[in-house]
Amino acid sequence: MARSHITLAALATAAVPGFDPVHAQAFSTGQHGDFFSAVVTDGAGRQLIVRVPNSAEAEAQLGAEKFALETMSAGIRSRLNFDAPMPVGKAALGKTFGLVFDFLPGTALSLADFTEESALATSVGGAIASIHSLPTHFVSDAGLPSLSAAQVQRSVSETVSAAKATNLLPAALVVRWTEAMEDSSLWLFDPTVTHGSLGADSFLIGNDSVTGVLGWAALRVADPAADMSWVINSSIASQNAVFAAYTQSRHSLVDPKLRQRATLYSELELAKWLLHGVDSHNAEIVDDAISMLDRLVDSVHQE
Repeated sequence: MARSHITLAALATAAVPGFDPVHAQAFSTGQHGDFFSAVVTDGAGRQLIVRVPNSAEAEAQLGAEKFALETMSAGIRSRLNFDAPMPVGKAALGKTFGLVFDFLPGTALSLADFTEESALATSVGGAIASIHSLPTHFVSDAGLPSLSAAQVQRSVSETVSAAKATNLLPAALVVRWTEAMEDSSLWLFDPTVTHGSLGADSFLIGNDSVTGVLGWAALRVADPAADMSWVINSSIASQNAVFAAYTQSRHSLVDPKLRQRATLYSELELAKWLLHGVDSHNAEIVDDAISMLDRLVDSVHQE
C-alpha cells in the first residue's frame, strides 16, 4: 500500500515530540524501491526524512540500520570525516512502522561522477578509510557480527563451491577463483569495522567531496576489501585514486592484497547473481548471469 507524503508527515509528528511540519514532499534516490520516503520541514527550517518499509525484508533492513546507527556514539561519529544518519524517532503505521532521521543534504554519487578532473575518488578513498579506522570494540560490544579472516575465507570458499556445483561457471573462472581460495597469503588481513554494503549510491556528495554515507544495516567487523569491491567497476584511473587516498589515510595498516581481494569480491557478485537465479528457478536471471560471466572471462583474458 502506497504511503503519501502527507501520511509520512503525520508520522513524523507522532514520532518526534514538538515537531510541527509545515511542508512535506516525497523523496527518492531513484536507486531502490524498498521504502516510502518523504522529507518533512518545520517552521524553523529543520528537515527530517521519514522512511516506511514496503516489505518484510525492507522492514528487517530498516530495523537493523536503526540498531547499527544507535551503536554509533558521538565519539565514534566524531572519528568519521562525513555525516552518518541520526535516528530521531519511530512510530507505528498500520502493521509496520516508520523511522525518522535528520535529513542529510547532498547528491547520491554515481560511477559517472568519477572523472580525472574530479576530486571525488580521493574523497571517497578517505571516507572509506575513516570507517575502517574506527575501533572494532563498539561493533562487537553491540553484538553485531564480528568475523575473523578465517571465517571470511571460509564464507567466500562456500560461495565459490556453490557456484562451481551449478556446472555453469566458465572453466577459466573455476581455475581463477580456486587459486584465489588456495592462496593463503591473500587472506592474511586484519579485520576492521566495515560498512558492509557500500556502493556508489551509499555516498552523498557536495562540492567534490563526500558529505554523508547512508545504508548502515550491515555494519560489522569483517574484511575491509569487501567495502572496496564496488570501486572495481570504475575506471582504472578512478580505482587508482580511491586506493591511493585510502592507503595514504591508513598508512602502514593497509595489507598488500587489499585490491586483489576487492577484485575477487567484485567478480563473485556475478556468482551470487547466478546462484540467485538457480535457487529461484529464474531462467532469465541465470541467462543474464552466464552472459556477464562470459564477459568477465573475456576481460580476464585481455588482462
